[in-house]
Amino acid sequence: MPDHTENTAAAPALPVAVDQGALLALADGHHARAVRPLGSGEHGGHLVKTYAIEAPGRAVTERDVAAVMPLVDAHLALGAVRGSLGLAVVLLHAGGDGDYVLVHTWIEGHMADLAVFTGPAGHPEQLRSGRTGLAPCVWEAAVLAHERTAFTRHVLDGEGPLADRLAAWSADVTKEDAR
Repeated sequence: MPDHTENTAAAPALPVAVDQGALLALADGHHARAVRPLGSGEHGGHLVKTYAIEAPGRAVTERDVAAVMPLVDAHLALGAVRGSLGLAVVLLHAGGDGDYVLVHTWIEGHMADLAVFTGPAGHPEQLRSGRTGLAPCVWEAAVLAHERTAFTRHVLDGEGPLADRLAAWSADVTKEDAR
């Protein structure tokens, strides 16, 4: 028989691993971050779309881009050993707690390869590989979600010559602040 009594129960208990204080603190401090496309070009033999993501009070400068691209070139030059298909997205993130560079490469089998480099704020020459398991933050993931859709729309589901598909993919950038 169905229970027709009034629901006066308290909110369900949270699982033990849920850190309510930490989650609410994250929510309280959550904010938009500026996202700027920095153009497309060839790096390490790949066609690369590059973005800047900027925390409040931080900026990705031309100097930063120039300092980071040799690292990106070196990483992408080894793409063939990871099954690279020759397309990549690079995120230069001037974060609140340091600098991050993500190199997202489309690889064989509908998969992607991701390298994350981290370093102290304002010192791109000190970027090093991030720890094992490090994944995109919420702002980086927002840009990569756009890029997944652009790749699928223009390259995988697109029609016509590949050069036209890649031109459409290169032009499809996000300019919205990431939340």
